[in-house]
Amino acid sequence: MAEQKESSAAEGSFISHLLELRDRLIRAVLAVLLIFLALVAFANDIYSVLARPLLAALPQGATMIATEVASPFLTPIRLTAMVSVVIAMPMVLYQLWAFIAPGLYRHEKRLAMPLLISSVLLFYGGMAFAYFVVFPMVFQFLAKVTPVGVMMMTDIKAYLDFVFALFFAFGIAFEVPVAVIILVAMGVVSPQTLAAKRSYVIVGIFVAAAILTPPDVVSQLLMAGPMWLLYELGIVLSRWLVRQRKEVQDEGAEAEFDERERKLLELEEKKTRE
Repeated sequence: MAEQKESSAAEGSFISHLLELRDRLIRAVLAVLLIFLALVAFANDIYSVLARPLLAALPQGATMIATEVASPFLTPIRLTAMVSVVIAMPMVLYQLWAFIAPGLYRHEKRLAMPLLISSVLLFYGGMAFAYFVVFPMVFQFLAKVTPVGVMMMTDIKAYLDFVFALFFAFGIAFEVPVAVIILVAMGVVSPQTLAAKRSYVIVGIFVAAAILTPPDVVSQLLMAGPMWLLYELGIVLSRWLVRQRKEVQDEGAEAEFDERERKLLELEEKKTRE
């Protein structure tokens, strides 16, 4: 009988978690949908903003082209959907946080929320860096190395795929400090180990930049440089995290020692009175 009650309770808890997950997913999807409906009327304007770095680098008289019949309509709509997901990302991550937060310990919650916020800001920062710094330099470089007799006229769909791949690559690359802090917080590595293996990590960063970016030196260097700096920032922050943890542990040990001393004094006073 007791086993049946425990089984029913476990099944009810599992179903309640599934219902909670469903509600959170619905709210996240609704947030994306509402933003998309608000932006879809400006789809062509949004694509024009995205195309500015390339158009500024194209030779005189060159334009972007559409090689598929439906591309002039579908490509801006697709871009708007992607932009809606990016804008709604804080809401999506908040729903994820609200779902997993009840199962976290208090110290885990204190660390998780700053990491969640910083990861969103760093991802946006990576995308902004790609748009304002990387794209102009890369497109200027590609326009200059175009062979004589070749007109640089990019398809709008191919351009969207190219720039969003770079957006995603730079957004992920800028998450390096968060990844470093999580690894240190989990005890996988220490700040001292990260600093000692710096030379290997730098080589790995340049290899990753070569894989994630187009085959040109400019974009590779523009990704590898910030990743290196962010790695160093992650080491600095992880050292601060370790110091904070040690101070909290020392305070806890001192408080425990004081409590033990207080109890011993009370016992001695009690024995003296007796």
